[in-house]
Amino acid sequence: MAIKYNRRKYTDSELLTLYKALIKPRLIEEKMLVLLRQGKVSKWFSGIGQEAVSVGATLALNKDEYILPMHRNLGVFTARNIPLHRLFAQFQGKMSGFTKGRDRSFHFGTQEYNIVGMISHLGPQLGVADGIALGDLINNRNKATLVFSGDGGASEGDFHEAVNTAAVWQLPVIFVIENNGYGLSTPSSEQFRCKNFIDKGIGYGMETELIEGNDILDVYHKISQIAESVRKKPRPVLVECLTFRMRGHEEASGTKYVPQELMDEWQKKDPTVNFENFLLEEKVLDEKLIETIKSEIKAEINEELDKAYAEEPIVSSIEKELNDVYAPFNFKETKPASDKKTEKRFIDAVSDAMRQSMEKYPELVLMGQDIAEYGGAFKVTDGFVAKFGKERVRNTPLCEAAIVGAGLGLAINGQKAMVEMQFADFVSEAMTQICNNLAKTHYRWGQNADVVVRMPTGGGTAAGPFHSQSNESWFTQVPGLKIVYPAFPYDAKGLLNTAFEDPNPVIYFEHKAMYRSLTQEIPDDYYTLPFGQAQLIKEGNDVTIVSYGMGVHWALETLKNNPEISADLIDLRTLVPLDTDTIYNSVKKTGRVIILHEATMFNGIGGEISALITENCFEFLDAPVKRVASIETPVPFIHQLENNFLPKQRFEEELLKLVEF
Repeated sequence: MAIKYNRRKYTDSELLTLYKALIKPRLIEEKMLVLLRQGKVSKWFSGIGQEAVSVGATLALNKDEYILPMHRNLGVFTARNIPLHRLFAQFQGKMSGFTKGRDRSFHFGTQEYNIVGMISHLGPQLGVADGIALGDLINNRNKATLVFSGDGGASEGDFHEAVNTAAVWQLPVIFVIENNGYGLSTPSSEQFRCKNFIDKGIGYGMETELIEGNDILDVYHKISQIAESVRKKPRPVLVECLTFRMRGHEEASGTKYVPQELMDEWQKKDPTVNFENFLLEEKVLDEKLIETIKSEIKAEINEELDKAYAEEPIVSSIEKELNDVYAPFNFKETKPASDKKTEKRFIDAVSDAMRQSMEKYPELVLMGQDIAEYGGAFKVTDGFVAKFGKERVRNTPLCEAAIVGAGLGLAINGQKAMVEMQFADFVSEAMTQICNNLAKTHYRWGQNADVVVRMPTGGGTAAGPFHSQSNESWFTQVPGLKIVYPAFPYDAKGLLNTAFEDPNPVIYFEHKAMYRSLTQEIPDDYYTLPFGQAQLIKEGNDVTIVSYGMGVHWALETLKNNPEISADLIDLRTLVPLDTDTIYNSVKKTGRVIILHEATMFNGIGGEISALITENCFEFLDAPVKRVASIETPVPFIHQLENNFLPKQRFEEELLKLVEF
């Protein structure tokens, strides 16, 4: 045998359990390759040769501990005893799978089996594992979380961010890197320069472990020890499992790029063949028992495949599809408990909402750069550490992607999360987590993403191109997100409280220039306001003005300077969901409409609103729909240029032209 096994003190029964768990995914794989050639499966990512890593690691964990696998980790799903017909239905896009036909292979999660599958971007699941482990750590659950990555996927920035965060926070995460020699066709020698992947561990101050990945006893034994250790003393551990991918990245890609001598060498280390031979030598198996075990598994595979094939194809329904984009949220407006009000700044209203929501939801965790003792870049969370503690008010490393991923992980583990972007501009570092993870998780497998991302935004503060842009339209096109953009302290508090109540991901914009310049008398008590309900700030008959955020205040100032103009002024308050009824009713009354926003014009939300008005109110229009926005440049620094960039002055000119049209 190419693998030298150490039996340790494992009983025959334990060894037999490992064998059955190891051979099952191999037999399924062999069947899948047949079905692929027959055209009955569209695509397959083979894990042949790597089964010992998946099976050994999964059996080493407790069943109530989360595992985050990749698309070659079939053994994770089978070792957790997921009924095979549901796996096969998932592969075939049937309703009894886990994603209702909306995603393929292992791109799904299941709370029933404590598994959170990958997305195609590979690295983002590492940050999610951090969040799951953080939830366990905060609640003293003494659990380990195990997440897989490959040597290729671990080249992504998400790996560095997640591992570094886990090390800084001492999270009980086992990072298992399956070093199978290749990231698709790129060999490990072109992925990293270390001798072994675990050499990276020292840079993070982490313990590491190198495991012979094809030796199921070594995997099972060492992962069991590591898991038990991190349960008692929470900390991350970086594990490298040396293994090899015997098939292509996926079957269509083949393996021509792999030297034949390398294939031959690893073929000798086949984890199933070697372990079977070892058990024969140990008298745990004999040929008759092997045949019996394999026959039973093959019969199960065929029977479960028949069940999956017998299931009717999914019938498409627009209503069902739309209903699953968001987790159910039955909003019930909360009125203030008393009439007590206080004049407060915009920033105080935001802080009030966060404080009261932290009191209301003990499971809510705040995360962001410098938000703890320092109180955040804008002092929104000043004093929060003293009141709620550092477990719930957490400074983060500079790693937006990992922290948003951790927010999703917290939600998966039953918590609520708020992530503060120090500036909205910095959210570009977390776009994959927001747009491909948070936004799509409920639609894909029914898991809500109870995360609020706060976004200090906007210009007018001479902060330049990287601290001033209005990027709300980056997100309005992404189904699954809710977009909030208040213009007044009263709305800021009520809408933020609603955002924390809502189990869906909410991108919450706060204009920085309003923080300390705008005050309003607002209730001291906790209250909420509905999403998707615009506010009619002023009423008139000449023209409809549609805006949000700072644009509302520019419009108010313009109307004050032009009292002869009788206008409906609509403050949208939320961009998703959008209150089209209020817009349409106003346009039908006035016949003229002008849309104002601080973001640049092209592909801004104003274009979408204009199109909706044209499609639904065309016969009521007495003039073309007008848009006014910032000019098509990055936001400049010096105020002379920034004033020219912003649309405030141009709005007045265009409004007067429209009224006179």
